[in-house]
Amino acid sequence: MTPQITDSHCHLDFPDFEGQLPQVIARAAEAGVTRMVTICTRLRNEPAVRAIAEAHAPVFYAAGTHPMSAAAEPLVSHDTLMALTRHPKMVGIGETGLDYHYTAESAEVQKTSLRIHIAAARDSGLPLIIHARDADDDMAAILTEEYANGAYPCVMHCFSSSAGLARTALDLGFYLSMSGITAFPKSQELRDIFANAPLDRILVETDAPYLAPPPHRGKTNEPAFTAHTARRAAETFGLDYADFAARTQENFDRLFSKAALFEKAA
Repeated sequence: MTPQITDSHCHLDFPDFEGQLPQVIARAAEAGVTRMVTICTRLRNEPAVRAIAEAHAPVFYAAGTHPMSAAAEPLVSHDTLMALTRHPKMVGIGETGLDYHYTAESAEVQKTSLRIHIAAARDSGLPLIIHARDADDDMAAILTEEYANGAYPCVMHCFSSSAGLARTALDLGFYLSMSGITAFPKSQELRDIFANAPLDRILVETDAPYLAPPPHRGKTNEPAFTAHTARRAAETFGLDYADFAARTQENFDRLFSKAALFEKAA
């Protein structure tokens, strides 16, 4: 039996997958990737993302405004996010966060948007999905300050930031997600950060169609390739693949409990 794993973060609504979703999902199943969370990054696209989750049993979805789009999109409201959480397959808030690499000029609106998403995660109990790039100090400060106002669940998606931000997130009880970046040959420093994290806070993802792991680097990433990232991640933790896969499944079910409950009820 192929060990089962979950792609906790992908973008199945992107043009790269147009007209190919049945084949993409079938290839994922062959690789043992039996669930995936597709992420809406602009709320005007939420109906299309929701439709993908409704049409395909293994697919769940999350919705929010990506920080790189925060200045170009209408500011999301708490009420809008809370209304979306009523859908049975909507299982996360985001992705949201801070990105100062490409969009530092919109830092203030990114911070405002992030705080709105945090409030929705706190009030709904659904995990906050964080994108962080070149904004470690502000990210750590806001996550910590907001947590003091009331606890909320969270995953640092595609984590590739500093050991300091990893420690802040872990101290708050958050999860770190391993993407294809962690399988790149030159990513030993990042692998070391993960190796020092508790195994019960680790998820795996593709961020498809981006960041394909070896041996597919440079190609369009897809959920099936989660298996390559997870096999390399198992080595980082000194586990065989089946054990690592089982642990990440437990972690996903704990954090994305709405998805786990949906499956049990189905």
